[in-house]
Amino acid sequence: MDLQSLVVILQGALSPNPSERKAAEESLNQFQYGPKHLVRLLQIILEGNCDMAVRQVASISFKNFISRNWAPHEPGEVSKILPEDKEVVRQNILNFVTQVPPLLRAQLGECLKTIVHADYPEQWPTLLHWVKHNLQDQQVYGALFVLRILSRKYEFKSDDERLPVHHIVAETFPHLLNIFNRLVQIANPSIEVADLIKLLEVPKQLFDPNVFNAWMTLFLTILERPVPVEGQPADPELRKSWGWWKVKKWTVHILNRLYTRFGDVKLQNPDNKVFAQMFQKNYAGKILECHLNLLNVIRVGGYLPDRVINLILQYLSNSISKSTMYSLLQPRLDVVLFEIIFPLMCFSDNDQRLWEEDPHEYVRKGYDIIEDLYSPRTAAMDFVSELVRKRGKENLQKFLLFIVEIFKRYNEAVVAYKPYRQKDGALLAIGALCDKLKKTEPYKSELEPMLVQHVFPEFNSPVGHLRAKAAWVAGQYAHIEFSDPNNFRGALHSVVAGMRDPELPVRVDSVFALRAFVEACNDLGEIRPIIPQLLDEFFKLMNEVDNEDLVFTLETIVDKFGEEMAPYALGLCQNLAAAFWKCMNTAEADEEGDDPGALAAVGCLRAISTILESVSKLPDLFVHVEPTLLPIMRRMLTTDGQEVFEEVLEIVSYMTFFSPTISLEMWSLWPLMMESLADWAIDFFPNILVPLDNFISRSTAHFLTCKEPDYQQSLWNMISSVMGDKNLEDADIGPAPKLIQVVFQNCRGQVDHWVEPYLRITMERLRRAVKPHLKCLLMEVVADALYYNAPLTLNILQKLNVATEVFNLWFQMLQQTKKSGARANFKKEHEKKVCCLGLTSLLPLPAVQLPGEALERVFKSTLDLLVAYKDQVAEAAKEEEEEDEDIDDMDNYQTDDEEADSDKEMGLDAEDEDEADSIRLQKLAARANAFRPADSDDDDSDDDFSDDEELQSPIDDVDPFVFFVDTIKALQASDPSRFQNLTQTLDFHYQALANSVAQHSEIRRVEIEKEKLAKATEPAAASS
Repeated sequence: MDLQSLVVILQGALSPNPSERKAAEESLNQFQYGPKHLVRLLQIILEGNCDMAVRQVASISFKNFISRNWAPHEPGEVSKILPEDKEVVRQNILNFVTQVPPLLRAQLGECLKTIVHADYPEQWPTLLHWVKHNLQDQQVYGALFVLRILSRKYEFKSDDERLPVHHIVAETFPHLLNIFNRLVQIANPSIEVADLIKLLEVPKQLFDPNVFNAWMTLFLTILERPVPVEGQPADPELRKSWGWWKVKKWTVHILNRLYTRFGDVKLQNPDNKVFAQMFQKNYAGKILECHLNLLNVIRVGGYLPDRVINLILQYLSNSISKSTMYSLLQPRLDVVLFEIIFPLMCFSDNDQRLWEEDPHEYVRKGYDIIEDLYSPRTAAMDFVSELVRKRGKENLQKFLLFIVEIFKRYNEAVVAYKPYRQKDGALLAIGALCDKLKKTEPYKSELEPMLVQHVFPEFNSPVGHLRAKAAWVAGQYAHIEFSDPNNFRGALHSVVAGMRDPELPVRVDSVFALRAFVEACNDLGEIRPIIPQLLDEFFKLMNEVDNEDLVFTLETIVDKFGEEMAPYALGLCQNLAAAFWKCMNTAEADEEGDDPGALAAVGCLRAISTILESVSKLPDLFVHVEPTLLPIMRRMLTTDGQEVFEEVLEIVSYMTFFSPTISLEMWSLWPLMMESLADWAIDFFPNILVPLDNFISRSTAHFLTCKEPDYQQSLWNMISSVMGDKNLEDADIGPAPKLIQVVFQNCRGQVDHWVEPYLRITMERLRRAVKPHLKCLLMEVVADALYYNAPLTLNILQKLNVATEVFNLWFQMLQQTKKSGARANFKKEHEKKVCCLGLTSLLPLPAVQLPGEALERVFKSTLDLLVAYKDQVAEAAKEEEEEDEDIDDMDNYQTDDEEADSDKEMGLDAEDEDEADSIRLQKLAARANAFRPADSDDDDSDDDFSDDEELQSPIDDVDPFVFFVDTIKALQASDPSRFQNLTQTLDFHYQALANSVAQHSEIRRVEIEKEKLAKATEPAAASS
């Protein structure tokens, strides 16, 4: 296609007529792989006389095509772009990327990023030479633009993969240094200059003191140089993005990275220690001085971008624990603390404007973690917390006296002149220091009077932000021990009343505080009568704002009251479902993808799960809840629900486990899970396993008889696909053999035709298995098949010519031990039990199928396994009894916080304290290592002693000891001579084991009868 024809097609893509647009898009798709197509698109983008809209469409098409096709996605795949076309693109894109308008530059920049990531250095070795040459020429901006993209290729790579960076640095940084030196003289340096050198660490080439000093001199010059007043935009958003402030921000950011990396000599490896000592001695203090001078700007009413303030305060916070740096900070600490830090903590003009004009945005910013990362107020709170934690001896009392003075001035002032904003900052400080104050005398004893005198009265403040702050602070201290229960009760009722406040932020902060009060409340009678009212206010608020903290509080209430929430369960689920759909719609409408609605949606589903768990003993409720939850489950088990898939599967698990029966509507979810698993959800296979198990085990008849759809065939298709997929790791397919076991255990005598195919794929996968855990699971399939039908299974294994291979491997795995002597395989109780039942099922087979020698081997292995199982069950019971005692004993140990206070009282400074912390951590690590198995080379992370399997199974009711003894008695009755031959060949050791197992089986019979009797009397006791 020639150039003009392509222009016409691109113009058609802009047509308001849908059919013309569609025809143009089809033409583009038809010709996109033709020779020179990519080159002609680039020509149109670069053609200044062409219509701008057409150039933009061409740039988007160019970018999308390169993104999809520049680098082959699969090994061995042939590139869809001709090598000569690639070469033309590489030659031209560099020269023109900075000459096109910004709108097109953004698209070409993305193309360049794709090409650099794919081609440099192997297919594009001349790129660095071009950059180096143009750094010395007139195309400095273009060279910087390309160098930034090139450096970002290695930003998150490992050390080995970052080796090309050293060459890039060696070739370009000397030129960059010259450029920066010239730029310092320019009134408004380029933003790209500042953005360029955001590297993760200092390249080794800069460890040379002379080179590093040149760079640091430049940085400090930029840091100290005042930002010109003239030319600054008036608009706050434009102002913080202005060139000079961008340069200042990135300079501070780079210096913070250096300080974090090299500011503590003790944390350095030997290679970096000398450099770190040089940095700390020559530069750390100078940077601190520059930062303090910059902060002084806001003390006298000047402007500093929020991000710059935040970064500087991070530097100051990191300096508190270092003695040399703290000694430099100390002379100016009072000014910093009381005239800069504290004012940042106070309610501001911007807060007031947002509170009045957009309370929803005020709430969002207040609960947004990302906002916290850039907030001066959060950084100020962190500084105060770090100061009293590391240097509390000389600063805590001083700061609290300052706060008390503010409280005093506030109380003494008449209403018209009360310092409301300072009171707000003081309350924020008290809340931020709660962890310290709650464990430090004499302040610990004064907390209740302080709350009663200075915090609780603000519940009735005429100023909304003080009512909100009072609720927040009250929540921070809800867990303290109140000497007067009426004070706790009064605060609780004030918080509840705050949920009906006319101001939205007060209502949200009140709900947040309520969570702490519910957790701390010993007498639920305080809350029980107002639950309907609370729930009503909750859902009114959830209709107004998408905030996951609201859902957290609701979860806490449901968790605390358990089955008492039954009368409200249906209404709660209906309201949460409605809130979920609202949050999802909000999140889908948010193109940026950072809307809090997505998090709140997850919270809604988690709260629904909490409710279902709390009413699990009331199965009839699930029938009523199902119609509300079914639409969510149906929609979110598709690709639409990838962000909430785990939470939805948990709901499906509850609904299929606790409902009296599994409805046909719930069965409609089975195909959705299978489709997702086949398409994209293999990572969620362990989560999908649970509801699939429930479908098979709790609705076995439907699973076996339904033919439209055929669930047995569907399961086979999925399991055979997963177990046959050579691209899947051993760890990915564990649930597949577990599902085969579910089928064999729940469908005994009804799926004979599936035994052979399942055994065949099990044996095929067993030959390829590497991980011991998967080998055990696959061997357990064989054991379950034997328990299902031993003669049939043995015949199939012999038919497949694998019987000898299987049993040799099985016995080898049973005998294999670790260096410690513990069993290497079948470590859990459930695994041992499955093997016991499978091996025991072999014992009645006739001599034709199981010769005498094989019978003896099976018999001995089963005895060994039964004894190991018995010991493990006893050990688990013993550990459970001792667990409560261990928890009680832990209370007698001194906590880390108490140790820290003791350190302070002994006069240890912050660096000594850090060292003490390090020693304590080393001791804890040593103790932890003592509990690890000696053979740490075992690559399985499974717990040797406990079952993490929560899936129920028909074999739960089968006692392996009783089953074994009954099987042996049947053998003795049916074939006395075979039984006699077996017992006569046993040595003393195995005769003793056999007697022990027989005795234990009788004990188990008695225990089982007692358990049955106890279960039978439970319903009667509950109803009386």
